[in-house]
Amino acid sequence: MSSSPLSISQTVSRVRKRTYNLLKTSACVLLIISGILLDSCSTDQPPMAPAIHLRDSIPVMTTYGVSKLISDSGVIRYKIVTEEWSVYDRTSPTKQTFMKGLLLEKFNQKFHVEMYITADTAYWYDQNLWELRGRVCVWNGNGTVFNSELLFWNMTRHEFYSNKYSHLVTPDREVEGNSFHSNEQMTIYEVNFSHAIFPIPENSNDDELTSDSIPAETLQPETPQPSQFNRTPKPKGPKKAKIITNLPTEPHIKR
Repeated sequence: MSSSPLSISQTVSRVRKRTYNLLKTSACVLLIISGILLDSCSTDQPPMAPAIHLRDSIPVMTTYGVSKLISDSGVIRYKIVTEEWSVYDRTSPTKQTFMKGLLLEKFNQKFHVEMYITADTAYWYDQNLWELRGRVCVWNGNGTVFNSELLFWNMTRHEFYSNKYSHLVTPDREVEGNSFHSNEQMTIYEVNFSHAIFPIPENSNDDELTSDSIPAETLQPETPQPSQFNRTPKPKGPKKAKIITNLPTEPHIKR
C-alpha cells in the first residue's frame, strides 16, 4: 500500500519541526549551563577587604578561652588562663593584651604553684614587662598578699613596682602606702607615704617598750621658764602687745 504525496510532505514537515524544537531546547540548556559555570568560576576567590595601612592597630591573632603553659629555658614555669588574648606584632614595643581578665600561675622547680596573679586587664610588653590594671592581687607561697590598682612586673629584673595605692599583708605585719617597690618574692620591699601595723608580743610591758624604743635623753624634758610669761612684752613700733593669761600646762621644749 503506497502513501500519497500529501502525507509524505506532512511527515517531513513534522520531523523538521521536532528537530527545530529539539535544537532550540538544547541551545537553551547549553546557555543555562554555561551561565552557571561562568558564575561559579567568578566566585572562586573570596571577597577581599581594602588594605589596612595602620597595621599596628590590628592584632595579628586573637584567641578566646585560653589556658596555656609557658616554658622558660625548657622548663614549664607559668600558666595563663584568660578569656581573650590578642597579639600585636607591629607595635613598638610588641605587646600582648588580656582585656577580659587574667589569671597567672608561677611554678617552682618541683612544679608547685609559688605565686598567683589576678587582674582585670593586663598588658605584656616584649614578653618581659607586665602591666597589670584593675583589681590586681598577688599571692605567694609564704602567705603574703598584695593588692593595688596598678602593678608592674619586670620578669628580667625579678621585681614589682607601683605608683598607686598599695596594700601589703605579710604573716607578721601589714603595710600600705602610695608607692611600692619590692623583689619578686616580696620579702624585701619599700613603701613610701605609708603607715603600718606591727604585732606586739603579749609578754612585753609598757616600761620595756618605752625604754627600748625611745632614748633616755628624750624622756627628760627641759625645765620650763615661767619668767618668760610673767611680763607683758613691750610693743615694738605700731604692733600691739599681746597679754598671755593662760600659762602652758605642758613643759616648754626648745626646738
